[in-house]
Amino acid sequence: MSAPRRASVCIQPEDFDLSAEIAALRQGDGGVGAVCCFVGVVRDHASGDSVSAMELEHYPGMTEKAIGAMIDQAFERFDVRGVRVIHRVGRLLASDQIVLVAVTSAHRGQSFRACEFLMDYLKTQAPFWKKEETPSGARWVDARVADDEALARWGIASGNRAD
Repeated sequence: MSAPRRASVCIQPEDFDLSAEIAALRQGDGGVGAVCCFVGVVRDHASGDSVSAMELEHYPGMTEKAIGAMIDQAFERFDVRGVRVIHRVGRLLASDQIVLVAVTSAHRGQSFRACEFLMDYLKTQAPFWKKEETPSGARWVDARVADDEALARWGIASGNRAD
């Protein structure tokens, strides 16, 4: 019997409850032996400046579809049972939760690798636009931090270079 494939993507302005999200992902799946999650938090600094807040924008529908396609890749590459990605948009303050990637599997190694794979994708390829509020004013920055080494680890070519 093959493992169930439970996946969800949610782009939302509201905060999330880590415990509730993990419980929902695990619910009814007795084959789960490991849960790996990553929670990203808004830092109070970037590029040498203090940051009081950031604003994240996306194209509804397009962003979910792109992240969903990468979740499909995770299911193909790793023996995982469930994936939950939540990414917040709108105005966020320093120390606010911004992203959750949670992965379930029968064994820890697969969930660790799938979680890292998905987070590398989100940081480098997901279509988000970010504006940081600093003491010297607001500035738009590329929310996709090009990390060619992280992408190469997964066999993904970077499309973020300004060549």
